[in-house]
Amino acid sequence: MRCLGIGEYCDLGDMYYRLAAAGHEVRVFVEHPDAQDIFGGMLQFTHDWRNELDWIREAGQDGIVLFESSLKGTCQDDLRREGYQVIGGSAFGDRIEGDREFGQQVLHRLGLPIAASHGFTDFDAAMDFVRDTRRRYVFKSNGADSARTRNYIGELEDGRDMIALLIEHRDHWHESAQPDFVLMEHIEGVEVGVGAYFNGREFLQPACLDFEHKRLFNGNLGELTGEMGTVVTYRGAERIFDATLARMVSQLGASGYCGYINLNLIANEHGLWPLEFTSRFGYPGFAICEALHTEPWDAIFRKMLRQSEMRQVATRTGFATGVVLTVPPFPYRYGYEELSKGSPIMFRAGMTEADRAALHFAEVAMRESRLVTSGMTGYVGVATGVGESLADASACAYELARKVVVPNLRYRTDIGERVIKHDLARLQALGYYAV
Repeated sequence: MRCLGIGEYCDLGDMYYRLAAAGHEVRVFVEHPDAQDIFGGMLQFTHDWRNELDWIREAGQDGIVLFESSLKGTCQDDLRREGYQVIGGSAFGDRIEGDREFGQQVLHRLGLPIAASHGFTDFDAAMDFVRDTRRRYVFKSNGADSARTRNYIGELEDGRDMIALLIEHRDHWHESAQPDFVLMEHIEGVEVGVGAYFNGREFLQPACLDFEHKRLFNGNLGELTGEMGTVVTYRGAERIFDATLARMVSQLGASGYCGYINLNLIANEHGLWPLEFTSRFGYPGFAICEALHTEPWDAIFRKMLRQSEMRQVATRTGFATGVVLTVPPFPYRYGYEELSKGSPIMFRAGMTEADRAALHFAEVAMRESRLVTSGMTGYVGVATGVGESLADASACAYELARKVVVPNLRYRTDIGERVIKHDLARLQALGYYAV
């Protein structure tokens, strides 16, 4: 197989690296200048991905173009019309992720209950709205590439903390573009995601459930990082999938969507409340899902592209836990050059080949035959573990994490605990999870 990877930050670097190690031809384009050292010395890169399209076309059915983000859907649609095999998303996929109000409208038209969501391009107008309504809201920026660390879940029931945050944002706004954000009504319940691979016409099975841990510190303290660890299972997702993503088949098919898609939700006694789409592979979600796959990525890609009778992804039973490994100043970029970039990555004695297969790197590079940190933020990678029980999966992930040695390495030590103690039982009681 020939694979041309296209992205802003080499977010799928580990996937490319494994494809290349399995004997596939892989070339990668990384758009952001500060990310172009990621997987340096480990992958073959190109400075202009369009110059590689003839190379892909020459491979016929074995040539694929893989997009990482939800920013180039129109380009993906164009390439598909030109006859290329493209995995990633579509312009429609970009919009349902990046334009939060539009995504909510799509889901509402499909019969799903949605939390009240209010869009703003002016901080003062948003402050007046919160003063008038005196409610608890969640602040989220629009745009698939918006900084997740800027999102905020309001804590005070009368919204005073949200007003204070909006004042701070207004007084320190230095962007040339006007702000673009939503205030979404806060809903209590179990936060869970449902995801599946779409082949341009229908979903491959099974779908998966995921439970993200987004804050930097144990106990859900600290800033929202995007993801500090996640629990995934390919068993028991049917009821949530049928009630949500399965209703998207006609719209995804009409848009030409081909790739992974995920919907984040809140489950409570009043139903399933969709929060946001991820219209692409998740990071590090793709690596944690891979821990449960019993077939390689190229086989899954062929199933997504061929629209054949093969609509099953071969997966393990049980759970996978992923623990994100970072160094300072993650999740921020400021000071990374001075604090941690170029730090050596080492392993304790007893590191096996199975351990190495379960460790998925992110911002790393090979320099003078040494593995070191690279990139922009200090996101080293994710240690994964699998088990029939979630407790066993998490224990395996942490056993592996302890074998990684990097100066000032940091990670949460409670990934999966909330799911074991609360989330799975609550979903079962609500009738949304059964195995």
